[in-house]
Amino acid sequence: MTPQDAKLPLLPLFMPISSAPTSANRTGSWSSRQPRYVEKTAPCSVHCPCGEDIPRIEMLAVRGEYAQAWRTIMTENPLPGCCGRVCFHPCEGGCNRAQFDAPVAINALERFLDDQAGEGPLPAELRPAPASGRRIAIAGSGPAGLAAAWFLARLGHECEIFEAAPEPGGLLRYGIPAYRLPAAVLDREIGRIRELGVRIHSSMALDEELLGKTRSRYDAIFIACGNGRGLGLDIPGGDLAIDGLAFLRAVRSGGLKTRPADESGPRSAAVIGGGNTAIDVARTLLRLGIAPTILYRRRREEMPAFSHEIDSALAEGVNLVELSAPLAIRHDSQAFTLTLQKMRISEPGADGRMRVVPVEGETREMNFGAVYAAVGVRAEEPWRSLAGAEGALRLSHTLLLPESPTGLPVLLGGDLVNEVESVADAIASGKEAAIALDLLFREGCGAITPGLERCRIGAGPSLSMEIYQGGPRRSRSQRIVRYDDLNPDHFTAAPPERGDSLPSAAAAGSFAEIEAALTADRALEQAGRCFNCGICNDCDNCRTFCPEAAVLLELRNSSRSDPERRITYDFCKGCGVCLTECPRCAMEMEEAAS
Repeated sequence: MTPQDAKLPLLPLFMPISSAPTSANRTGSWSSRQPRYVEKTAPCSVHCPCGEDIPRIEMLAVRGEYAQAWRTIMTENPLPGCCGRVCFHPCEGGCNRAQFDAPVAINALERFLDDQAGEGPLPAELRPAPASGRRIAIAGSGPAGLAAAWFLARLGHECEIFEAAPEPGGLLRYGIPAYRLPAAVLDREIGRIRELGVRIHSSMALDEELLGKTRSRYDAIFIACGNGRGLGLDIPGGDLAIDGLAFLRAVRSGGLKTRPADESGPRSAAVIGGGNTAIDVARTLLRLGIAPTILYRRRREEMPAFSHEIDSALAEGVNLVELSAPLAIRHDSQAFTLTLQKMRISEPGADGRMRVVPVEGETREMNFGAVYAAVGVRAEEPWRSLAGAEGALRLSHTLLLPESPTGLPVLLGGDLVNEVESVADAIASGKEAAIALDLLFREGCGAITPGLERCRIGAGPSLSMEIYQGGPRRSRSQRIVRYDDLNPDHFTAAPPERGDSLPSAAAAGSFAEIEAALTADRALEQAGRCFNCGICNDCDNCRTFCPEAAVLLELRNSSRSDPERRITYDFCKGCGVCLTECPRCAMEMEEAAS
């Protein structure tokens, strides 16, 4: 204390004390804006052709609620075991986590959940609705036909699938090698669809003759025959090449077995093409004891096959020759001789890939024991001509003919109309067909387009069956959450993980499944990496950081496992701290009520 301070008089200090609570001081009246809870749309769900509620699935998985997470998948996708193995996972391409460290391994988690919870009878919420009295004939039992039957049956409509092959599954069974998709997984998922009462007629194609005999039994037809026949090579001697899809079908049907090293047969083979079928053919040949070489007219980086499949094929021992286009094939008693044109890179094409042009005068010859063509596919059935019919209604994944030559409404779906020929897009086609037919039966053709728009996810084209059936997801905002909407300060870096894979040498020696499922520990860690964009996962940051204690925690239906947060606007001043500290953009500000 200074001398000057010592001269100041000492005054008594009075502290006001109140025995009344401050709750009467409703400070919320000071605010001009207020926060509210609004769940939004995650970009992964928008990118998923099946429209799965991915952030909710991962939130349930990280809590260990595997059965509920699996049921959430099955609401939108009846083939999670297949998709968890063969889907090209575009959802991961839209994952906001990619801008933080790396996308969540959504595909691997889907497989884990189906392996964990996919056994046993279907739960009540996946059972069929009351019978509508309508019956639909479905041509083809690939992913589009199976999905359509699943969703139509759940909506109460009777379905019969007609499959030309001896067993159902389409390209899932006959076009994808067992090392990627074991038959037991497909059989399990088809069994669930049959459990809904769907009848599948194998070795029975739905052709015009059969349709003429039975059309009076049906109210509509869904054509989902798929592209099951390979395109030939339009070069001299092109007919000497074996159809790659036919080869894969023969192997999956048990017609070809692994050869002993001393058995006669081709020891080398050329595979012409650069897509997934070419990769599958080459890797299958390798497992049959044949040395395969893929010949591709462009470079590796332009190959349409999945990059991880290309990497695995090369690691197993498949040879790749780039910038080589076949000009002719000839055969003698010794070998098949391919004349190859050397190509060079030109300018980018309309599809973004680099165009190639021939190098004048530079050709060479290569000899092989066999040649396989995998350059494209087409439909086996003559249904494609219907796609040009007048009066057709073009939807995102299907084509509807309200009046067709059959006398019945006909929808074309799957590979016949999809721009992207994938399992997930085929499932999307089956779902759209089911919703479109349900709307047609209940409200007429004019209700189809607006009805589909009501259940789109974000900007579309993915659809949600939960939204269509009036589930909680319909209250979610269509606003898509961007990375800039999140608060990454609440997250820590962690790598994505998939199941362990067989070593390349071991994988090339058998048709055993290459990649194992995630372990439970890895699955929980991976699910925990999900930002749960746009939905509340009960982190409680809003309540913890609120300076006014204006966020209240209540229980829904007296359930302590399902809490609900509520903002009392009597005391909320609209400071926005809760909004800032919400990691997932599950809140937003609005003008306060006057």
